Amino acid sequence: MGFQQGVRLLFNMETLIVSIIAVLSTYICYELEFYADFPLTLIGIAVVFPIVFSINSAYKRREIALEHYASIKAHGRALYYAVRDWVPNSTKRFQTRFKGYLYEFLVNCRIMFNTGHKDDTHREQIIYNKFSKISRFIEECRKKGMSVGEISRCNQYLSKILISFENMKHIYQYRTPITLRTYSKIFIFLLPIIYGPYFARLALSIPYYYLIFLMPILLSVILVSLDNIQDQLENPFELSGEDDIKNHVEKFIAELDEK
Repeated sequence: MGFQQGVRLLFNMETLIVSIIAVLSTYICYELEFYADFPLTLIGIAVVFPIVFSINSAYKRREIALEHYASIKAHGRALYYAVRDWVPNSTKRFQTRFKGYLYEFLVNCRIMFNTGHKDDTHREQIIYNKFSKISRFIEECRKKGMSVGEISRCNQYLSKILISFENMKHIYQYRTPITLRTYSKIFIFLLPIIYGPYFARLALSIPYYYLIFLMPILLSVILVSLDNIQDQLENPFELSGEDDIKNHVEKFIAELDEK
């Protein structure tokens, strides 16, 4: 299932459009006997290198986002263990309250990161309210007998969760340079047209007529596929691709008591 979805993400309508443009350009140049010899290094310099640079940048952003997500889960779990084990006479109801606050925070993070930017300010405020609830809950732990040193440690855990959230938020809000992506898109559509005379010249040495369209189609598929890979990695939270970050909140909360 993952392989099939990956193929659909690589080969889409843009692949078809660029391939048609490349075939038409080659056909017209061949029929008009308009031939030229262009260096293939132009393709690498103009398109492949910028796209590969963008893919590498987007992949690093995804890996950094995963690190911060792991930090949120780890420190959230540590906070739960503190509530369970460090508070004298901690009750199941008291622990369940904290799990509810942690669940609400993680769910609202998922809602914010997995949707568009339309209500970002409102969603951020909701998440900060969840942080406030957890902070006040830690103060309740003090009143229930948790030591000053343990309270300080809990506040450090909360601070690290807040830092990780801010980092993930900025990854969500700021992407790879828009101008670089626009530049790549333009040349993906232009190069198949520009290289029409080149592919038409190659056709002179091909014995079978229909094979003259193989190279322009292959070029189009390669360029568009690379661009699609970059698009899929651009937002690691949107859950439309196999490599996106999946926030399994319910599973995480359910497993808290199992460890």
